[in-house]
Amino acid sequence: MSVFFFLIFCVSLPAFLVGMIVPAVFSRFFKEGVTRGKIAKLLGAIMFGSLFASIAMATPIAPSTSDDGAYDVAVVEDTVPNIDADVLDAENGVVEDGNSSRVRATVVSVVDGDTVKVDIAGIRETIRIIGINTPETVDPRKPVECFGKEASARAKELLTSQTIELEADATQGEQDKYGRLLRYVFLPDGSNFGKTMITEGFAYEYTYSTPYSYQQEYKDAQADATKNERGLWASGACNDGSETLDTPTSTVEPTSTSNSTVAPAVEAPVTPSEPSAASNPADSVPSTPPSSSCSCSSNTYNCSDFSTHAAAQAVYDCCMAQVGSDIHRLDGNDNDGLACESLR
Repeated sequence: MSVFFFLIFCVSLPAFLVGMIVPAVFSRFFKEGVTRGKIAKLLGAIMFGSLFASIAMATPIAPSTSDDGAYDVAVVEDTVPNIDADVLDAENGVVEDGNSSRVRATVVSVVDGDTVKVDIAGIRETIRIIGINTPETVDPRKPVECFGKEASARAKELLTSQTIELEADATQGEQDKYGRLLRYVFLPDGSNFGKTMITEGFAYEYTYSTPYSYQQEYKDAQADATKNERGLWASGACNDGSETLDTPTSTVEPTSTSNSTVAPAVEAPVTPSEPSAASNPADSVPSTPPSSSCSCSSNTYNCSDFSTHAAAQAVYDCCMAQVGSDIHRLDGNDNDGLACESLR
């Protein structure tokens, strides 16, 4: 509509000038005779009215931009507040660290040395920490393993009620088969929790199936802890009668980056009706050597040779540690690190 009124103004202006020079041109529009005064009143009213209307109905012009696409400062400062991107990231719990993106979370509880429950922006999640494995303390099918209590106590000391940062690793997936988020954990001082636990001798380096971002750092940390006999590597650390972790010391490969697969130590919770490995005497399979001296030179065992999943898992873990492969094919075709699942 503003354009329409502006066109009326443009037509009225030359008509006004013509009427002032040759008034007779407009004689047909005036019954009582034409004069310059009458023409001036009529066309003047039309010109000023159309000009006012076109200005009043004009659409506001958007802020102009410079050649590089930035808004003109004089316009933006009056209309758009200056918002710090770091403030927005902090409100959403996102922390930029180099090329990786971390998410802030608050620790709700520590399950054990390698598993923790957190609150992420009001959502509760269970985190399985990538790259480490600690001696078992909470699996009802297993007795408390050597240094398990100490590992859990150290994890609680470092993590309880802390605001931590979580980092994902695309090589490891988003979740494990139990729905736990797979993440690295970084402490408030910026240190890597997993590496700290390994360095202090409270955890083993743990490669599930594929190399992860911090694998070599963790392997080097474990080699250093072993050499200096820290924590569970100390002489006499397991002389209290507790069982040793399924993962033997031969898994330490400080100079290797191979894709050796280690079976997961944490398994699904047991239903009340399922017998536990810790109390079932059938877990000891006749003619099956203990995990510390299992035969891994050829395909010797089948799942039918075991009475329980725990017994099969012990042999599977042992061979994975010794030769780096499932020589007896106890894991089947799903490659999930769990041996003879039909026995569970």
